[in-house]
Amino acid sequence: MFSITSASGISYILILLVTASLCPAQDVDPERQWSQYRGYLSSGSLDGADLPDSWNIETDENIRWNLQIPGLGLGSPVVWGDKLFITTAISSSDDKGLKTGIYGDIGSVRDRSEHAWKVYCINKYTGEVIWERISHTGIPEQKRHSKSSHANCSVATDGKYVVTFFGSEGLYCYDMEGNLIWKKDFGVLRSVFFRVASAEWEFASSPIIYDGRVIIQCDVMENSFVASYDLESGREIWKKGRDEYPGWCTPNIYLDNGKRRIVVNGYKHRGGYDFESGEEIWRMSGGGDIQIPTPVVGDNLLYFNSAHGPQSPILAVRKEAAGDITLKSGQLSNKFVKWSIARGGSYMQTLLLYEGLLYNLEWNGRLSCFNAETGQLIYKKKLGISSSFTASPVVSDRTIFIVDDEGMVYLIKSGRNFEVLSIQKLNDVSMVTPAITDGIIFFRTQKGLVAVGKK
Repeated sequence: MFSITSASGISYILILLVTASLCPAQDVDPERQWSQYRGYLSSGSLDGADLPDSWNIETDENIRWNLQIPGLGLGSPVVWGDKLFITTAISSSDDKGLKTGIYGDIGSVRDRSEHAWKVYCINKYTGEVIWERISHTGIPEQKRHSKSSHANCSVATDGKYVVTFFGSEGLYCYDMEGNLIWKKDFGVLRSVFFRVASAEWEFASSPIIYDGRVIIQCDVMENSFVASYDLESGREIWKKGRDEYPGWCTPNIYLDNGKRRIVVNGYKHRGGYDFESGEEIWRMSGGGDIQIPTPVVGDNLLYFNSAHGPQSPILAVRKEAAGDITLKSGQLSNKFVKWSIARGGSYMQTLLLYEGLLYNLEWNGRLSCFNAETGQLIYKKKLGISSSFTASPVVSDRTIFIVDDEGMVYLIKSGRNFEVLSIQKLNDVSMVTPAITDGIIFFRTQKGLVAVGKK
């Protein structure tokens, strides 16, 4: 394994030579790139990756590299070709770290120090930093929660451009060489608990890129909106206001009989928008009133979950939905909601859809498996003893990877029978959804980034 230090010219050349021998040039398949939060269309899935089923941080067994990253960040790694992208917010005064566990403290971390918001481009094979850019410096416009950071959003890339969103500190677009192409300032985006406006938790909705456009969902205390921008120029194509509580959901893309749609999760306004015009196609209300998980796209259905307050549903909505499809009191289905479960959805984690099964991971480590077409519960099992879970599950080659906040990784066999294949350690706090590429799975920890792959 390479030691990640400040490389001299000679060592850098050696790294490039070794990388070239290990990683022959190949065409990049967009559907095999982990190009945004949770990968292609936020599926959380990449088969054929040939990942190891065990590793050891102390002995370097199946550890490709281990890179320390300064500051705090909860954005997932994003990969395109041989490049990996990640963000952080750095401050010499903000040394409190992340507070793990299950607790009800809604307060904000008190820190008014100057921060630097940075984007890193890293060689995914070696861990060598290719470039790093400071997007913004200043005192954060919003405070963060003790389980949050000032750099929560994952970047998005299409292999030509890299877009990163730092909430009140702006939206930035770089090319793959790190040149700033354009930026946007939306002013203060108040990501707070809607019942207690002083409880500032920081922004966390990641941008997505699709067919030359950047899509962002900004559900905040005032003036919520969803918007589409031209990727090359940053020109606004459309922007639609939303009557919605503050939320932390990332949007997604689906096709309805060949028509491109944008789908968003929400409490007052979950729904679909036309990709071209921003016209509202359908909407519904209800669910957890602090909305965080990303919608998941199936062959014929869209899946949603949320959990806060009296409601915690899981919903399966038909792609041809139109109009207001809100369920009436006591209803579990209607013309466009194929099935729903009234309670049991997760607060933080996005659902995982894989081989006809739908997996729901809750904050306390309870994992439920459902028939994705019918909503029938297949099993419900508890992982860990007292650990809390924040990261969403991902899957490769019928192995589901689930990370708890203390850095324990549970490898679960996919399928109708619950089976823990192994439990591995990261030896650090980890609250971030992993990223998968061919041969490597990347885990972000509180201190850095660990690349796990067969050696």
